[in-house]
Amino acid sequence: MLIYGLKNCDSCRKAKKALPEAQLVDVREAGVPRAVLTQAHEQFGAALLNTRSTTWRGLDEETRKQAPLALIEAHPALMKRPLIAVGDKLFLGWNKEIEADVHAML
Repeated sequence: MLIYGLKNCDSCRKAKKALPEAQLVDVREAGVPRAVLTQAHEQFGAALLNTRSTTWRGLDEETRKQAPLALIEAHPALMKRPLIAVGDKLFLGWNKEIEADVHAML
């Protein structure tokens, strides 16, 4: 099980604490494999892009018009977090429902 996120993100830390067997992959350091990003974009669409982030607010209008996957590859912190991979299943974000769904997969 992999948690793609940021080591200083509160939601990612909560997910890691609830899923101690999971490995946290810091997207700023390691990025997200293209295949995982593509699958996540197909599954979650526009929800994959965190338009409430500080990184997003720092982008100019022209940059914001780029394709979501290109934006996330260039600015990994733009990905909504955490993105949790359990086998071939992906989960986006962290709340009680997602926590229950992830534990049901284990």
